[in-house]
Amino acid sequence: MLIAANATTRFAAAPAASVTDPVVNWFNDNSGALFSGFVNVVIILLVAVVLRAVLGRVITQGVRRMVSSHQRINQATARAGNLVGRNGAETDNAGERQQQRAQTIGSVLRSVATTIVFGVAFVMILGEFGINLAPILASAGVLGLAIGFGAQSLVKDFLSGVFMMVEDQYGVGDVIDAGDAVGTVEAVTLRITKIRDLNGGLWYVRNGEIMRVCNMNQDWANAVIELPLDYSVDIAHAERVIESTIGDFAANSEFSSKILEKPDLNGVIGIGNGSVTVRIIVKVKPGEQWALGRALRARLKHSFDQSGVRVAYPVLPTNGTGAVKQG
Repeated sequence: MLIAANATTRFAAAPAASVTDPVVNWFNDNSGALFSGFVNVVIILLVAVVLRAVLGRVITQGVRRMVSSHQRINQATARAGNLVGRNGAETDNAGERQQQRAQTIGSVLRSVATTIVFGVAFVMILGEFGINLAPILASAGVLGLAIGFGAQSLVKDFLSGVFMMVEDQYGVGDVIDAGDAVGTVEAVTLRITKIRDLNGGLWYVRNGEIMRVCNMNQDWANAVIELPLDYSVDIAHAERVIESTIGDFAANSEFSSKILEKPDLNGVIGIGNGSVTVRIIVKVKPGEQWALGRALRARLKHSFDQSGVRVAYPVLPTNGTGAVKQG
């Protein structure tokens, strides 16, 4: 009985040995290659991480140098303007915009560097496992082509956003006219621009849809005031009153720091509908044209009241000139 039991046990263990031995043998035969492949994968990942960190640091340093360079230029420009006794353009908003633009560009460059570095590392790791990359690359090419056709507008938005930031077309705080959307820029990303209009509505405009843009806050601006005076007004007297008013306005300490050049009285620019139109142009710091325009109009109204200069009223139609007779 003992001999039979031993024989049964021996024969029962034989299949397990026959299954285990090939696996163990395969690992024994390929352990060196597996270890070498594992080491290579670790090395590839370490190199990728280190390279990504180095590239990120280089990009960050480049962004900081770009910002500091622009700040030095702005400070030198402001000092030069003070030396010659002129008001320079406002540098605070420009510096903030340049810093934001540089940081955004740096973020894009870091993302591109990360994608390239780890993409190459992934391909190298697949090669270490002996995977044939040709079918994968072919499939990726077809998939990329399909995605490219479906995401043309998205790519267009991103490319437009990149060029918009590189060229510094506008920034946060600028008042722009982007077609249907006119207002103050509240946020700028690579894909969209957020614009707050005069009524408080927030517009989300895709960068790829902005065909042209008017920036009303860049470098300098003009406060343009057109005054429709009564046709019977003595123009010479009215111009003397206007010259005196705008001269006092420009000399006022409340407004002088915001005015870049002496206000210009263009003179008569139009005659019609019972009025004579006179235009005034004041070159001011960016973003100040609306507030200064309102203040100057109030001063002119007060001066006209004091000096008897009459403004024109709309000429209403009467009988025989287009009016509808009532009753």
